[in-house]
This record gives sequence, structure tokens and C-alpha cells, in this order.
Amino acid sequence: MLLGEIFELVQLLFVVGFTVFLANCVDYDILFANKFVNHTDSSKVTLPDAFLPVDVCSARIRDNAFVIFVLIISGVFWLHRLVKFIYNVCCYWEIRSFYINALKMTMSELPYATWQEVQARIVEIQKEHQICIHKKELTELDIYHRILRFKNYMVAMVNKSLLPVRFRPPVLGECVFFTRGLKYNFELIFFWGPGSLFENEWSLKPEYKRGGNRLELADRLASRILWIGIANLLLCPVILVWQILYAFFSYTEVIKREPGSLGARCWSLYGRCYLRHFNELDHELMSRLSKGYKAASKYMNCFLSPLLTVVAKNVAFFAGSLLAVLIALTIYDEDVLAVEHVLSSITLLGVCITVCRSFIPDKNMVFCPEQLLRVILAHIHYMPDHWQGNAHRYETRDQFSQLFQYKAVFILEELISPVVTPIILIFSLRRKSLEIIDFFRNFTVEVVGVGDTCSFAQMDIRQHGHPAWMSEGKTEASIYQQAEDGKTELSLMHFAITNPQWQPPQETTHFISQLKERVHREATGAPSDTNPLSLSESEPRSLIANILGPSTLTSVHFGRDSSLTNHAAAGINDGASALRSLSPVSSSLHLRGSLSAAHRAAGHTSAMSKGMAGSGTDARTVSSGSSAWEGQLTSLVLSEYASTEMSIHALYMHELHKQQSRGELSRHTWHRQDSDESSDSVPDEVRSEPNPHSRHFPRSHTFPTTVASPSAIPTSASACATGSTTLGQEGASSQSSTQRRFSGSDSFGAGGKAVRSARVPMGGWAEDGQAAPRHHDPLPEESSEDEMPPHIHKVT
Repeated sequence: MLLGEIFELVQLLFVVGFTVFLANCVDYDILFANKFVNHTDSSKVTLPDAFLPVDVCSARIRDNAFVIFVLIISGVFWLHRLVKFIYNVCCYWEIRSFYINALKMTMSELPYATWQEVQARIVEIQKEHQICIHKKELTELDIYHRILRFKNYMVAMVNKSLLPVRFRPPVLGECVFFTRGLKYNFELIFFWGPGSLFENEWSLKPEYKRGGNRLELADRLASRILWIGIANLLLCPVILVWQILYAFFSYTEVIKREPGSLGARCWSLYGRCYLRHFNELDHELMSRLSKGYKAASKYMNCFLSPLLTVVAKNVAFFAGSLLAVLIALTIYDEDVLAVEHVLSSITLLGVCITVCRSFIPDKNMVFCPEQLLRVILAHIHYMPDHWQGNAHRYETRDQFSQLFQYKAVFILEELISPVVTPIILIFSLRRKSLEIIDFFRNFTVEVVGVGDTCSFAQMDIRQHGHPAWMSEGKTEASIYQQAEDGKTELSLMHFAITNPQWQPPQETTHFISQLKERVHREATGAPSDTNPLSLSESEPRSLIANILGPSTLTSVHFGRDSSLTNHAAAGINDGASALRSLSPVSSSLHLRGSLSAAHRAAGHTSAMSKGMAGSGTDARTVSSGSSAWEGQLTSLVLSEYASTEMSIHALYMHELHKQQSRGELSRHTWHRQDSDESSDSVPDEVRSEPNPHSRHFPRSHTFPTTVASPSAIPTSASACATGSTTLGQEGASSQSSTQRRFSGSDSFGAGGKAVRSARVPMGGWAEDGQAAPRHHDPLPEESSEDEMPPHIHKVT
């Protein structure tokens, strides 16, 4: 980490210094042979001949006011980075001492340690040394809250469409603009900049927790956003020059070596934030998205225009003909390369051919967008409802491209970010200042031993569940409080599967156990009174192992030829089958030579798990006791189990959500209708909602309070198909202490109203001007004594 920051400082000096040198200290007439140089010893022109003398170079720099301004700004920024580097050195030294002295982990062991092992050791030393003085024991959720405090706020604001990142330009249509520069300004305004909403790294300022002065705080925030936008506008030329130079120095060589690299795709910054679960670490997110990269690329490659393909083939033919002639001439006589523009023509023709080939589809490619989109859903876990069944449409493809964009589009957005960012801050974000103040006041809770956190990150079904996502009858949340797209439910399942030793609250435990029981029952065809969780300690505690049964766990690799047990949804069957075929374990552990190592690692974990069952330590944390290869192999197998388990749960929840939606009135939930824009359409029984929490929340155009027609959750849902997975018996027994079974006998309610909200793409609400104006009930005035302190969550 230190070496990386040192090179960042050196890169900044190099880019600025090298650019100034090229602009002021090079005689390009000599370099381009437009001017001759007299030599006494040789007539050959050398590179130093094109360099101006030092006094001439310094004089040209002093006479250029813009260069002086750039150097001053760059110097101030470099000094700021230097001070930050020195501060980070002290922090890194403390972290190193903490790992060595407290966690008893040497630097040689750290590269082979898993996150579960580090987390388990932190939980254990809390019991002995009380590193957190406010509570006796730390939970996995407490550790995640400390690390992801601000990121959880960003995920929640994107989920509730509070950040202005969706726009509809006149020519381009609907698009998403969310760059690193814009994200940096959001974090500067909200979290850590001067005058931000947080007074330190763990506490929101007290005035933002009270509702009496919300208008004054909104005006103050709007003024601060305005000044930061003006500062961005003034620094726009410098930042723009820096972005252009940095992109030129970074990508020129790559484009020359691999011209098709710009046609590759990557997960956009908005996509990473939209697809991120609450309480999901960076490495967990990137691992999940990387598993879906292959299927996402195949899906996007399915949409190639036949007209564009014909044009590309012919352009490639003509460019290839010219390139072949030039190459033949250079082979015949190498002096052809000395002719002006011959070498550049060869390079440009090669780039043209490479670009054209990217538009020519593979003749062996099979068009199967629905199956690919289901495989993508198994990994990314989130997508709008109307994508399913419409994967073949270009509208779905264009909307998915906002999450999975071209590398060239990513670079272009970063280049224009210095120009667009101040416009967004001044004209879009300022108008949302009151909603931002209300958001931080209403959705901030104080957790003992952790500090102020986003209430959505508590993953409380009762407070933030959505009735349309298996929370019917379990949630008291109003529309304003509900997380969209099943974010609460999916995040809860992901965290419970990733951290099997976590002890959730009782209501949460019931939700998790009922969901697992329901998935297992419908996947295996077991009777409703069968308890799928009553397994012996020698059997795996993973849902995947429960579904497949221990008799099928005979080898390490995921077999491709075994039949799937399917009792309902064919869509989930296809997704599980394709998920199995794309599994990393399938491709990395199928070799017979790796079976013995896998069995040794699994057997070691099984032997150790019995002694650690009482201490609450994850089985994945004992991998360091074996060799590095066995530990990494065991960690790979167990993490693959958790990943596949979560994928099946995500497919099942989406399938059940889709079936429930079919029973409601047919209404396109992607674009809001005019009837949804008026509060007059809210039924009286909803308007007089008995929920005591909902009346305290202000109504705004970002969080409307309209609902759709009621509908009952169907009593039977489509079953989840099981993947044909095989694992050795030693590996099966090693799983016993990896996944904790949650118990609970409550059944899912089949009655009640399903509250639905009109949406725009990827969780957004319609902006002002897109539909008829809404009329909201006025918020009652709050006196200065009417304070709304945050909730205190005492975690014991």
C-alpha cells in the first residue's frame, strides 16, 4: 500500500513535469526535420539537438501565465497528497502492529489469510481485550458497519434515487452519468469534507438529527453545494488537462498493443453501486461481479446489427487489402518504411481492421439472451422486473449497458467529468438539499459501539422490508421507508450466507429460516411438514448440500452431465444449470490430480471444525493451519458453496416476485404513469395508514407515497432447480461448521396487500417535468423543541 502511494506521488510529478517539458523545452522544427542543424563532428541529428537550452526553457515557462497557474495548483495538490501520505504511513504502521500484536498474524501469513479468518480473530480478541469499550462482544455486522459506514449511505441513496445521476439529454436519450470525480464530490459534501454532515468518521452532527431546523440546514447545504460547484468550475481547465494527459499516458500504449481493448466492457461505477448489497465489502462485490462478467459479455455480444456487420466486413476487406500491399512492399524493400506516413498508415489500417472485427459476430455463436440474462441475474442479484421475458429486446440491452458499459465509454465519461460535474452540482444536486437533509435525519441510527450508521444497513425487514419481496405481513415500513428492488431482503440473505456465524435478531432469523426451508422444500419436493434443517452434525450445513443430498457429494468438481431436480420454474432450472457450467470450481477443480489435495484440505477442516464448533469460529478460518495450497483450495470450495447458495436464493426470490407481480393489475412499472403522480390516487385506507412511523417522514418527489392495487402472495411458488453438484464426503463433513442453520416455524403469510411503487430504470423515480405535478400534504411545522433523536440499537 505504501509503495503504491509513493508511485502515485511520483506519477503526479512525472505527468506535470514531463508535460511542461514537452510544451516549453522542445524545438519541434528540429525534431520534425523542418530545420537543419550544423554539426562539426557528424551530420546526423540526435535527440538532444531538439532540446532547448535551460535558460531559454525557463524563460518560456516564466512568460506563460497558464503554465505558472498549472504548476501552482499542481504543487498545492501534490503537497496535500504528501501530507496525506505521511498520515497514512502512521495509520499503516498501527494496522501492521495490530495484525502482529493483537491478531497474532505475521506479514508472511497475511497473503494466505482469508477475510473470514481475520474477522473471526477480531471477534475473539474483543472478548479478551475489549478493543471496543462500549460493548462486551462484537458481531460480524458491527465490523462491517465500521468499514462500510459511508458506502452503505451511498448504496441507500442510489437505491432511493436521491443522487442525480440519471438524465435525459435531447439527443442521447436516457443515460446515466456517475464518474469518479462526481462520486468524489458527493463524498466530499456528505461525509468528510469541510462543513460536511458528519463531524467525524463515526458521528453525524447533532443538528442534522433534529427536525426543527431542517429548512435552515437545507439552505446551508445548498449554499455549500453551490460553492463546491463553483470551485469545480474554476478548476475545470486544470482538472480537464490532467484527465486528458493521464488518459493519454495510460491508454496510448494499450491501444497500440491491443486496439480492441476499447471495445471490451466493464462494470460501470453506477452499476457497482446499484448492484451492491448493503454490508458488502469491496472484494466480495468484485468477486461476485467478476463471476457474471463472462455471461454479461456474451449477452451484450448477442446484439449486433446485421447492417453494421455487413458494413464492417466490407470495410475490413478494403483496409486489409491496402494493408497487405503495404506489408508486401516493406518486405520487398525496407526503405518503403522511410516514406512519409507509411508507418502511420500501416498502424491506422491495423486498428481499423481490429475495430471492424469486433462488429463481426462469431459464426458459431448461439442466440440465447434469456438464459444468459438469468445466469447474469444469478450473480448480480438485481435487475428490473420487466427485463425477464424481454431479454431479446434492444431496450433491455440498452438499459443493461448502463450497468455494463464499454471501456471507451468509461474513459470518455471520465474525460468530460470535469465539465459535467459542476453543472450537476449546481443545477441538480442543490435542488435535492432538503431531501438529503431529511434522508440523513430519518435513516440514521446510532448503534452502540459502532456510532451513527445508515438504518438500511441494519437490514431490518420490519423497518425497511418491501411487501413485494417476501416481506408481506412482516414489515411495517411505509413506501418512503421501503428499500427498492428487494435490496433489504437480498442483502440480508447475502450477509447471512457470507457470515454463517452471525446471530441475527429473532424476526430476521425467522425470515431467513423460512426462506431457506421454502427453497429447500420446493427444490426437493419434500412435504411441507418435513424439516429440511434436521441434519446431523456430520452433514454440510449449506443449503446446496441440503438440496443435493450427501449421496451426490462424491467428488470435488461440479459435474455437467448429471440431471437437475426440477419441480417448477424452468427459468431457474436454466439459470442453475448455466451457473453450474460457469462455476469457477468447475473449471479449476475438475482435474483428477487436484482431488487428493482437495480431500486432504476438506478432511483437515472437518477434523478441526468439531473442536471449534463451540467457539463460534467459522470453519473457513482454520485454513491457515494447513499448507497454503490446501488452505486456499478449501477456501475456494467453501466460498463457491456460499456463492452458489446465494445465487439460487436470488433466482428463487426473483421468480417468486415475478409470479406475484403477474397476479396484480397489468401496469408497466418501468415508467411512471400520470395516475401515479397525484396523491389523490392514494386510497383512503392507505392515506390513513396506521403505521405510526410513516407520518413523521416528509413527502417529496423522490420518495412518493403512491401504491398499486392490492394483491395476495401466491401460496405456492416456483421451485428452485438444484445444480448437479458433487463433492467428496470429507468435503461434505467439513461443511458442518461452515454454515449455521437458522430455525423457525413461522410460515409465509399469503394474505395482505402488496405495495408497489412506480419506477424508472434501475430503481429510479421520475424527475420533475416528466409527468403531471404531484400534490403532497404539507409537512406540519416543527418547533425547536420537537427533536427527533436517532434510534439507539443496543447489540448484545
